[in-house]
Amino acid sequence: MLAAVTQSAGTLTEILAESIKNVASLHDFTCDLVHAGSPSATVSMVRRTGDALEWLVLADSAVVLDTGTTEPTVICDDRVSRIGARYRALMDSLPGGSPEHAEAFRGYVDTLRDHRNRDGGFWVASVDPLAAEQALTGTAPVDQVRAVALLSDGASRLVDRFALASWRQLLDLLGQGGPNELIRRVREAEHGDPDSSRWPRGKIHNDATAALWKFRRPSGSVAC
Repeated sequence: MLAAVTQSAGTLTEILAESIKNVASLHDFTCDLVHAGSPSATVSMVRRTGDALEWLVLADSAVVLDTGTTEPTVICDDRVSRIGARYRALMDSLPGGSPEHAEAFRGYVDTLRDHRNRDGGFWVASVDPLAAEQALTGTAPVDQVRAVALLSDGASRLVDRFALASWRQLLDLLGQGGPNELIRRVREAEHGDPDSSRWPRGKIHNDATAALWKFRRPSGSVAC
């Protein structure tokens, strides 16, 4: 996908679909690709093409555009969390880290698989290239964007689950301290709530990835 996004003239949707197809083809003869538990991934992509900044989000990651206004523009595919909210009551009622919570979490994950990559459910990058067509996509004028952040749900939870910062504060944190400082703050909050009593969640510690792309002014050149 990384090679294609820098070399292909196709849309981000087309690039993602082809990438899913290519990865799945590598496992045709060694893996059971129709199994409900086949590996899957969330995807967030941005690409500058001329004067436009293109973006794509699939599943539970986020793209945050700093347009210089008070509140940034947040693109988040919340279909996973909306579907999950129907089934997480038991899991959220149990102490995190307990055997009972672990069992409830396994049941929660098994239930969500029944809604994965189908109409009325949510979509992820797995083995079906058609999932790419369900991604959220759009463009923004480059001259209106100061920076763009790409966040996995483990990094965005500082805002959307813990409510310990606003999206503007998250961007400022990334700009001043980089991804390491953002993730440090996330881990600090997680360690402060080891049984998930304050913030009920399936994973006490979630994988966290963050990237910030800054646009310099007035030249229009960019720095990562």
